Amino acid sequence: MDVLLERVTSGPTVPPPPELLRARQALRGATDRLLTLDDGDLASRWHWRGDPNGWAELRYGLYRAGELLDRAAREMASVLDAAGTKRSAGSRVLAQATAARWELHGAVAWLSDADLDRPAGDEWTIRQTLGHILNVQRAYGSFTAWWLARAGEDDFPAEVPEEVGKGFPEEEADGMGTLDEIRERLDSIVDTAAGRLGHLDENDMAVPARWAGYAVDVGFRLGRMASHLREHTVQVDKTLVLLDRQPREVDRLTRLLHGAFGRMEAAVFALDPADVEPAVPIIASAGAEMEEVVSTLER
Repeated sequence: MDVLLERVTSGPTVPPPPELLRARQALRGATDRLLTLDDGDLASRWHWRGDPNGWAELRYGLYRAGELLDRAAREMASVLDAAGTKRSAGSRVLAQATAARWELHGAVAWLSDADLDRPAGDEWTIRQTLGHILNVQRAYGSFTAWWLARAGEDDFPAEVPEEVGKGFPEEEADGMGTLDEIRERLDSIVDTAAGRLGHLDENDMAVPARWAGYAVDVGFRLGRMASHLREHTVQVDKTLVLLDRQPREVDRLTRLLHGAFGRMEAAVFALDPADVEPAVPIIASAGAEMEEVVSTLER
């Protein structure tokens, strides 16, 4: 928990649904399995549904796993609509952030820890980029909450006062550790922001704030969580080109699977647990079906 975010928002933090966390674990396991494949394996026969009389290329199995997640996203949207679920303004914006979060996960999932520190000329290393991403995502949650907490104040400072951020982590600290540890830290940052700010309504989003010296509102700053993730996902891609570290087709397909997962998660992300309840069986089924399909994709 970021101390500043906790201090200036009302609690408790709403956690992601347990079923969603289990689906994330299923994605992690599926990713580990998929990354053991070689591109040459993708053209081999795959008996979908175990039917010995029909087959497709194993390549389709990876697309099929993504199709299941896309179907789940559609079904979740339908059941939430039928239940009359009303998404808050904050949850709608944070849903975009989690989709962008999984795009980034997909972009780096195939990398090794050694890749993080490979020099890229005058450009940041991937570790430096990830440290920056995490640190700024942390700031979007914490400092946006600070602007929100001072709604109605007469003065409108040019920036967040320096003393407000006392003790705030440095980018270097957020980039420390293994790739898995950095990714887990990212998840904690995004989930905590959603758990504290997902309830914001339109009036909250209109509260005056600052970004890079410009007068904006809380909604603008919260919306930057998604675009900032996308911005630096592109930077990671550009750095990998400089390093001549090109993804295989398997890596690209695994990235697409992460994108599909993000679209599914976005359907319920930052909602109150009671609102998620109608979609829980769909989340659980999607994770299990994805695991089942991937388990059949053998060399």
